[in-house]
Amino acid sequence: MEPSSSVMVSRDSTTIRIQSVALMTYYPSANGLAEAFNKIIVKLLKKFVSKSRRDCDENLSECLWAYHTTVKTPTKATTFSLVYGYEVVLPLEIQIPSLRVALANRMTDEEQHRLSLQELEVLDDRRLQAQQQIELYQARISKAYNKKVKERIFKKDDLVLAVRQPMVMTHKTKGKFNPEQEGPFVIESVYSNGAYRLINQKGDRLMMPINGEFLKKYCP
Repeated sequence: MEPSSSVMVSRDSTTIRIQSVALMTYYPSANGLAEAFNKIIVKLLKKFVSKSRRDCDENLSECLWAYHTTVKTPTKATTFSLVYGYEVVLPLEIQIPSLRVALANRMTDEEQHRLSLQELEVLDDRRLQAQQQIELYQARISKAYNKKVKERIFKKDDLVLAVRQPMVMTHKTKGKFNPEQEGPFVIESVYSNGAYRLINQKGDRLMMPINGEFLKKYCP
């Protein structure tokens, strides 16, 4: 009788030293880049697809082309230029020759190769400049956001409610009917980085300190 596929995979993994690691289903939220990109693509697709919305796959390439050839506010450049070192030649520039297309048509092959090499040499500088523009843009956004943020400061022995987190649960959940906050808890220790050590009213400690962002003043 032949061994099952799972046994064979396990045996092969042991032979080539592959270790199986169990991962948790919960993962911290990212910085939202993927969600922001998907939101833009969805908005573009809404302008192209029909009412039935069954042809979205046929128009996806056009939406991606529009996205990659549009100047982004954070970088002040197109993603196409940051990859290839030069701006894309639009179909309209071929039908109605633009200045750069007319100049390129007059160049010899050697001159075009030399120009391409020069553009590739300055590509790293353009990417570095785009990275600096992103940092300046993020600093402006962060400054505008922080003006509206009110820092939550708690003292020792304060009663607080804690936002439920998937990794920090004091008891079993009840699905959608579970309250968003749990407690009250008592602040046992205050750390300088905005974290707090909590204990329940029986004096039992929680697993780990929690950031003040997830705490709320409890008013009995």
